[in-house]
Amino acid sequence: MKIIIKPKKITQKNFKKFGDLISTSKAKPININNGYAKRFNNLCRINTSLKKGNTIMSIFSAKKRKFPMNIKMMEKHPLGSQAFIPMNETTFLVFVAPKGKKPNTKKIKSFIVPKQTGVNYKPGIWHFPLISTKNMNFLVIDRKGIGNNLVIYNFKNEKISLKYK
Repeated sequence: MKIIIKPKKITQKNFKKFGDLISTSKAKPININNGYAKRFNNLCRINTSLKKGNTIMSIFSAKKRKFPMNIKMMEKHPLGSQAFIPMNETTFLVFVAPKGKKPNTKKIKSFIVPKQTGVNYKPGIWHFPLISTKNMNFLVIDRKGIGNNLVIYNFKNEKISLKYK
């Protein structure tokens, strides 16, 4: 089976079942530090406490992807959410499928994440690893702890291609 996926512009509404958008565009800030800074609270729901997990922060140094790209696998983290926040101005792509024993190829979606926006996947959401449109760093917030928090599914009969631009 051959499947071609083209990403759509992401919105909070069309991404809601997969996770949260991380953005200050619609958040109301609190003035802090005598007016020299603004604080934007509660931008996403970090969920890492299953099986006594801890929240960790990392930096992923991502390489630019080439398109069209073949999607040969997807992964999920059943015990914790995973947030990706670009550290430079850029767009990037996400490739997701709903929770389940394996990715449902009929429900795969891909989204273009605009500048000044990150994403936070809910626990158990199938996704392809980071799809960066340029060489750059991403701040990643996820779970560390006991239990199997990485499940990989390798596509065998499906030929899935992500077409962008």
